[in-house]
Amino acid sequence: MTVTFWGVRGSIPTPLTPKQLRSRIAAVVQRVTPSDIASQEARERFLTRLPPYLFGSVGGNTTCVEIRTDDGQIIIIDAGSGIRELGVDLANRGDTSTAFPILITHFHWDHLQGLPFFRHAYIPGNSITFYSPVRGYAENVRHQMQPPFFPVDMSAMNAALEFVELQGATLRLAGVDVSWRKMNHPGGSYAYRFAQGGKSFIFATDAEINEADFEKSEANTRFFADTDLLILDAQYTLGEAIEKYDWGHTSPSMAVDFAGVWKAKRLALFHHEPLYEDKKIYRLLRTAHWYKHHLETAQPEVVLAQEGMVLGV
Repeated sequence: MTVTFWGVRGSIPTPLTPKQLRSRIAAVVQRVTPSDIASQEARERFLTRLPPYLFGSVGGNTTCVEIRTDDGQIIIIDAGSGIRELGVDLANRGDTSTAFPILITHFHWDHLQGLPFFRHAYIPGNSITFYSPVRGYAENVRHQMQPPFFPVDMSAMNAALEFVELQGATLRLAGVDVSWRKMNHPGGSYAYRFAQGGKSFIFATDAEINEADFEKSEANTRFFADTDLLILDAQYTLGEAIEKYDWGHTSPSMAVDFAGVWKAKRLALFHHEPLYEDKKIYRLLRTAHWYKHHLETAQPEVVLAQEGMVLGV
């Protein structure tokens, strides 16, 4: 399986502002020396030495993740503003997929707001199947795309739409075994675990990790233990997570602790705070690396979820 991030921000889309762009350009120009522009090779070398918060971007779209199964089928998690970018990319690369299963973690705006702009929902012959463990959730999805909140309702979509309420413990979807678990978040949010070919990963956005999640219970062990990739909410600093107790989000250091206890091989910090510029988000990544080093543990590898990033599982 591969995982591609199309939206990694939390709460609200966060585009790069003109002021931020000018500040970045000024910071880059201040670093340039004559030798850095002496040749094409020198210019490329200079660019690769720039800090990632200057040469690149974490991204400003809200939650959407694309999964590609071992045989190339697509599974989508959430329909934040990033799903529009996913649709554009699928069209640009000539992808011929016609079936689009979408697993929904919860129904806050930042996880649904891109759905009206997912171009593949308007193509006749396509099918979109939504999945959630929440009973009667179809009305939640339909309601966000109705007047006066949106000019047209979901009947404008030409794709065949289906809503599946998840029951039992697992679902076989596109050759992948999917399980789910309710997390601590206002209004509720579901984490999903995906397993195929002896590999697994967990997607747990909008989750405030608490003491109960560390308990070595049978249910916790079955869901959290020994995953190859854990994508976990890390929106707040540790101080903010303490101050905003029960707001439903986690800090990078808490995420490292959690991933270490459950022996995740790789941890991707996700659902970035919209008030933070890229520089601060990368600073949080450094904090997570420092904390892992302080714990003197080799695992997990800690990375920062960034828009456009592709991770293999």
